[in-house]
Amino acid sequence: MTLRDLPSVHELAGQLDQSLPHERLVVLARTVIAAARESILRGEVHGKSPLQVAEDEVRGWKSQSQRRVINATGVVLHTNLGRAPLPELPSTAGYSNLEYDLATGRRGKRDVHAGRLLEELLGCPAIAVNNNAGALFLILNELAAGGETIISRGELIEIGDGFRIPEIMRRSGTELREVGTTNRTRIEDYRDAITERTRVLLRVHPSNFRMTGFTARPELAELVALGRERNIPVYEDLGSGCLVDLRAHGIPEPTVQDSLAAGANVVSFSGDKLLGGSQAGIIAGDTVLVGRIRRNPLFRAFRQDKLATHALETVARHLLLGDFDRIPALRMMRLTSDALRVRAEGLAARIHGATVEPGESVIGGGSTPALALPTWLVVLQGREKASALERRLRLGDPPIIARIEADRVILDPRTIFAEDEDAVVRAISGSATAG
Repeated sequence: MTLRDLPSVHELAGQLDQSLPHERLVVLARTVIAAARESILRGEVHGKSPLQVAEDEVRGWKSQSQRRVINATGVVLHTNLGRAPLPELPSTAGYSNLEYDLATGRRGKRDVHAGRLLEELLGCPAIAVNNNAGALFLILNELAAGGETIISRGELIEIGDGFRIPEIMRRSGTELREVGTTNRTRIEDYRDAITERTRVLLRVHPSNFRMTGFTARPELAELVALGRERNIPVYEDLGSGCLVDLRAHGIPEPTVQDSLAAGANVVSFSGDKLLGGSQAGIIAGDTVLVGRIRRNPLFRAFRQDKLATHALETVARHLLLGDFDRIPALRMMRLTSDALRVRAEGLAARIHGATVEPGESVIGGGSTPALALPTWLVVLQGREKASALERRLRLGDPPIIARIEADRVILDPRTIFAEDEDAVVRAISGSATAG
């Protein structure tokens, strides 16, 4: 294509979907033509005409970018796939009583919807903000700004997307007082570091990392005893937010209730990890301290929106009533190896050439990093090149996200919803009927 071949802005806009606002089409046409002109001047050769490029852009406008996908990777809390899969939620269409007290006819608070359920679960007041990093910032800003926060060097971790706990803490206005070494910290290290400027003793649970070998750190009860002795609050950042005892299912993760029972004054944790719900940072603990944190002016900047509030209330209700199977993440984590073998064999029987073998699932999402869960895998090979099959599944409708191991496409039924199995079979078979 040459510069002479380029259409005019009016001509290109007139060839696009005329049901769309004309002004929007003109802006698009102008942008596409300008980009094509630059490419031609640079001597670049492209296979698509300006019309094709513009039509692709219009299709992108009309299609939903965030889509439901089928997770066949076996990673239960897959960060790139939204971490915890949400349960079925009551309708959110239209208006709601988000901040309206129906009983009194007066303004209400959005905290009450999930907060009252979380308080029943935890036995203490609880509030929610947008995520656990926000909870950490808000707690330290209220309790320790202008003073010092003591933390073990071994707990100065980095969380997702390059964000580091020390940087978030410093922005809150507190000064870090690091104690101990990377691998070993003793209660005496905390005791010796306390000064008149100490405001908080912080403990960070290693939910997204593990250190093994010559390591040590004080028990939470020791830190609580020191905090009471010196009248300094103890704050534990639990990260993964386990509210259900999963030890019987091979997941030895401490619960939030354990930390509160041990005497932690304030705890915070995520809503979209082991709790199994929407993104949230939940703050719970002593009535006076949680009340102070809620009154902090920054609470409004970090508070949840109505959709996250709605989802958190739904999940908290399932937890309170013991309906764990209605929370997809908890249901997946609690599946037995025998049940997964039955599902894997049933799925493989419907896919030509598929085989079944034992394997491992992981919880993921910055939780229990050293833990693997036994599972049974459906192995696809010999049909087409693994990379091509993985790509075809990923670009399908619905998208199916699988993993490749030893040049084979692997499906883990642990994270595939039972109602999605027909769609998986159809996508692999490339036909409308299951084999």
